[in-house]
Amino acid sequence: MSSRPTLQQIEQAAERIAPYVHRTPVLQSRILNDLLGCDLFFKCENFQKAGAFKSRGAVNAVFSLDEQQIGQGVATHSSGNHAAALARAAALRNAKAYIVMPDNSSAVKIAAVKHYGGQITFCSPTLVSRESTLQEVIIKSQAIEIHPYNNTIIIAGQATAAKELIEDVANLDLLIAPVGGGGLLSGTALAAHYFAPRITVVAAEPEQADDAFQSFTQKKFIPSVHPDTIADGLRTSLGDITLPIILDHVHQVVTASEESIVAAMRLVWERMKIIIEPSSAVPLAALLENKINCRNRRIGIIISGGNVDLDHLPWLKT
Repeated sequence: MSSRPTLQQIEQAAERIAPYVHRTPVLQSRILNDLLGCDLFFKCENFQKAGAFKSRGAVNAVFSLDEQQIGQGVATHSSGNHAAALARAAALRNAKAYIVMPDNSSAVKIAAVKHYGGQITFCSPTLVSRESTLQEVIIKSQAIEIHPYNNTIIIAGQATAAKELIEDVANLDLLIAPVGGGGLLSGTALAAHYFAPRITVVAAEPEQADDAFQSFTQKKFIPSVHPDTIADGLRTSLGDITLPIILDHVHQVVTASEESIVAAMRLVWERMKIIIEPSSAVPLAALLENKINCRNRRIGIIISGGNVDLDHLPWLKT
């Protein structure tokens, strides 16, 4: 089987997950449209189950397993949204979820994993530590690994967000998604490729965690080393499945400053009256910095999630 999800696999994913996830709304803001001189369509995965798009991939992966495969539970490493989504998906099948989380994960995301019954093991906030700790957990539990993003079935699930957006909004010119490990971005790019090939796909990334920008520019894998960004969902490196899809089907990767990310997040809270997390604000931040030509275009933006620690909002002095 190809490591790249097919059109049929994305359609199957959409069918498989439909009973367990929301078909999230698409919202617009006249103020933001006027500010940027374009038509923005926000696919609001902040309203998704477990508060993020990750529920799509997690449900697709967990419900793709047969009874024997899921018997010992599932395991992953994640800074939060995939962790909560996988714990929820496992609970739907009465299975255990073993979650390795960096010890600097946000309190709200740790609480969410516990709420869904996930069993957490903490580790140092490095990819090496995450992966080695996960291997120890898997050896002990015999659980099946569900990688947060470098997994064909996860990517097929994440692709359903863009598939829905394409179905709900006609004649999009551009699709923008944030990029961390690349599960959402590669799924978005494939959805556009299969269902609306005229759409241009652009990725947005924090400039202080710009490994995808570097990988895209140099056409080879550049790891994320000590990423220092408020967008905690975008600190991970690309995978050997996600990177080739991105190189083939993404047209541009742009970056945004920390200041712009916070400003974009606050703008959405104030003007659209919805809660989004910093990672979700990165595409709008890139638009505010004029990194993408958007004038008079119809632009879809994937709002990736809304899991925020309300005691530590970035515009408040702590």
